Amino acid sequence: MDREEASLLALDRVSLSTLIRWERARRKDGLIGCADERWLRESGGHPSLTAEVREAIHAVRRETLHGSKVSMRTRERKIRQYVREQFGDEVKVPSYPVLRRVWIEWFGSGRRRPRYERSAELPTQGGHVLIDRPGQVVALDTTVLPVMVRESVFGEAVKVHLTLALCVYTHSICAFRLTLVSDTSVDVAMLLREVMLPLPMREDWGEEMEWPYPGLPAAVVAEFAGHEVAGLPFFAPETVTTDHGSVYRNHHLVQVQQMLGCNILPARTLRPTDKQAVERVFGSIRSLLFEHLPGYTGIDAADRGADPEGDAVLTIAEMEHLIATWVVGFWQTRRLGEYAPHWDPGGDHSPNSLIAASFDQGGFALEIPSPELYYEVLPKHAVRKIDERHGVKIRGLWYDGRALDPYRGQRSSRGSARQTKWIVHREPRDRRTVFFRDPLTHEWHPLLWTGLPPHGVVPAFGDRRVTELLQRVKQAGLRPRTDAELLPQLLELMRATHLVGRWPTQLTKTQRVEIAREREMARAAAADRPAASSPGRTAQRPAVQDNLAAATPDLERRRKREAAVAGLLDPPLRLGEEVRCRNLFALPPTNDAESDR
Repeated sequence: MDREEASLLALDRVSLSTLIRWERARRKDGLIGCADERWLRESGGHPSLTAEVREAIHAVRRETLHGSKVSMRTRERKIRQYVREQFGDEVKVPSYPVLRRVWIEWFGSGRRRPRYERSAELPTQGGHVLIDRPGQVVALDTTVLPVMVRESVFGEAVKVHLTLALCVYTHSICAFRLTLVSDTSVDVAMLLREVMLPLPMREDWGEEMEWPYPGLPAAVVAEFAGHEVAGLPFFAPETVTTDHGSVYRNHHLVQVQQMLGCNILPARTLRPTDKQAVERVFGSIRSLLFEHLPGYTGIDAADRGADPEGDAVLTIAEMEHLIATWVVGFWQTRRLGEYAPHWDPGGDHSPNSLIAASFDQGGFALEIPSPELYYEVLPKHAVRKIDERHGVKIRGLWYDGRALDPYRGQRSSRGSARQTKWIVHREPRDRRTVFFRDPLTHEWHPLLWTGLPPHGVVPAFGDRRVTELLQRVKQAGLRPRTDAELLPQLLELMRATHLVGRWPTQLTKTQRVEIAREREMARAAAADRPAASSPGRTAQRPAVQDNLAAATPDLERRRKREAAVAGLLDPPLRLGEEVRCRNLFALPPTNDAESDR
């Protein structure tokens, strides 16, 4: 249409989205659907509301907002009281129906609870957040998985927690994590790490699951990542929004987010609409996937089946693989519907198509963090001094290794807030090992618990088990000199030495879930830990196996090995170590034969 003709019809300043909305309303309601409030006469308002009455209404609103809920009759009396005391009896106050109508127009019906109204009135810094690119806002939330699964130790049917990371712009499920019993700050920190890492292809995934985005070949991404990459976006999150759960308010998680360069934007208290995108994704996953799986429990106890625990057949690992396959193959290609972008409200889009469009609009920063990011997101502990005999003490346990030999009995040269202290990173899910970074070579070294035996199997244990161990030792009045004396108490706690006590029929369900939780946390920690790629990263002590059913080495073969070699063998020198040890400026020794000549 020509602009002059459009101006005659008052359509010269109508946007494309308005035309699309009118066309949809015309198809639904006819021509009357194109009429909106801008084409109607403006209301005459309320002439009886003077400036004095308006001031009284706002004053009563501020007064009743911080108090308990009252009726409209009480508000009317307060308004009349304010006008009479501030302006006298000469100012007329409108009738009750007029005040009630004005109150509803200005502040709503008043049916909401005052607790929620107060949280909605909290001022927000920066106003609205306009999301226009992937990774700008990532929403995190945790819910109980509505499907019963079986843990891998005793095969019991248990409930797990599903933690989700959602890109609010593209509605892509960037990462997820299943945790037994409950999640911790370390689990959420590892989830943020997974958002920044490309998802590797799995054995049973076909070519349709590979990296599909145009403009960035899959071979280039695979070359940077070191493996074939699946069709799931990865990026560094700019802003992280969460609720006020204890996991997300943890100091460790806040420090991890600051270290990653994320802006923390928590939702308002008791306002789930601030992160409604991730809430609706939970509902979509439940209706599209979880309801079709055996062991589905529903959203309410009254809707639960007769025996969901008996119907559970999937293990935690199988459920994780199933959700990952569904996310890459189904969710990322699903039509968004009402979540279309603002620049194309009537088009058909999916999370993958929005990612591809963002590549054309703003490009893509191919930044893959190093594997050492795993160690950096672990909780830090500042140690004042490295003991010459025992090493370092972290949360009641001593850890030692050959990496500490050059620094025993010394103070650190570190500055800033933790100056003159050594930094050790603790793995809360597996307390058998902590990690130390050499300040000179910047290599990470594992430090093993000094209570581990030189030969044998000790199952994994976490922070909770260590707390119970120390409490039991304190109650018993024991004061062990070394951590080796704590080992019998630990094995008794974990029911690893009494074979009859480890039978599933002899343990309660709570005890079986606790033992399974320890194994799952250790398995997750081992999966998150990067593989050793240099001699400095390998453990200096015998590795500890996690499988309790592993057979012990043959005693005869062990005896022959010990008889063949006296003592421990020294590891070979690294490449160039001999050159670095000697003085480069020293003259070589003179040859006697050459001196005679």
